[in-house]
Amino acid sequence: MVLCTPRYNPASVESTVTGLYPLKTAGVFGVIVLLALTHLRPHHPFSRIGPANYVTAVRAALVSLVAGLVGEPSTPTLAAAAVAASALAVALDGLDGWLARRTHLASAFGARFDMEIDALLILMLSVLAWQHGKAGAWVLASGLLRYGFVAAGGIWSWLRRPLAPTVRARAVCVAQILGLMLALLPAITPPASARIAAMSLAALAYSFAVDILWLWRHRSDH
Repeated sequence: MVLCTPRYNPASVESTVTGLYPLKTAGVFGVIVLLALTHLRPHHPFSRIGPANYVTAVRAALVSLVAGLVGEPSTPTLAAAAVAASALAVALDGLDGWLARRTHLASAFGARFDMEIDALLILMLSVLAWQHGKAGAWVLASGLLRYGFVAAGGIWSWLRRPLAPTVRARAVCVAQILGLMLALLPAITPPASARIAAMSLAALAYSFAVDILWLWRHRSDH
């Protein structure tokens, strides 16, 4: 079974981004800020934004840097840059939640903001893993599962029932991001990169299946 069609060229020395890179990065960050501000007032019942959301905004900027690399040259240098920016975004994850609790400014907005940044990072890393030939097109499922779940909620109302945060879901989210980062590393080439991406995708699919099964079983609850 062929897991991917390698397009990644470790011998390439070209690492310069195109002139569109700053525009793509700024565009992604601008959309994130616009969506965040749109949902701020209804779900953030405080007079100030708070340090936690500023940290999440920094994470959003880092994810935007990763997103801007989509469509750029598939070189080892740019792959490493995507991993470095992602690693910093992951390192800051958890700090925003701690700050929110520490400053008593935890809100539904902050939790959703943090979650959506994680989801966007997974999507962008999965696209880059495919773009760099580290895995086949199937790796895109890693990033699309979350958005498919949200879309399905528009059809079946029981999928919109709130889910309590769990250690399992959080651990799988981190494992998924780290798995895609490992697969994207220049030192890890196919088929090893594809196997790593496949294992992290399997863990994510399992986590979604557990949540969906729970929602199905409680679909008639009030």
